[in-house]
Amino acid sequence: MGDNIFLKIIRKEIPADIVYEDEEILAFYDIHPIAPVHILVVPKKPIESIATMDDEDAAVVGRMFLVARDIARDLNISEKGYKLLIRVGKDGGQEVPHLHLHLLGGARLMEGIRPISN
Repeated sequence: MGDNIFLKIIRKEIPADIVYEDEEILAFYDIHPIAPVHILVVPKKPIESIATMDDEDAAVVGRMFLVARDIARDLNISEKGYKLLIRVGKDGGQEVPHLHLHLLGGARLMEGIRPISN
């Protein structure tokens, strides 16, 4: 898998606006947000993608969703709703070869991803 920006953030070699951290998970604001709330939830274990994860990684992937749920509650976007997105591979739009869950909210989101402008 090699080195990537998320591993550097996990190792604190690159600064990030961290909103959550425990032994397995790190969550931080995306530096190129596509919604008013755009947080990335990543496992600290280097997992390239859903397509390449091992079966024993299922627990940490499940925890990523629980962390996203809790962050959405903390940021008061749960009641109106939010979007969770995992991109897989080049054709799926995955740019960083490290599994990451996008938490998007704070606006009414279109069928795609970007907020609907009124």
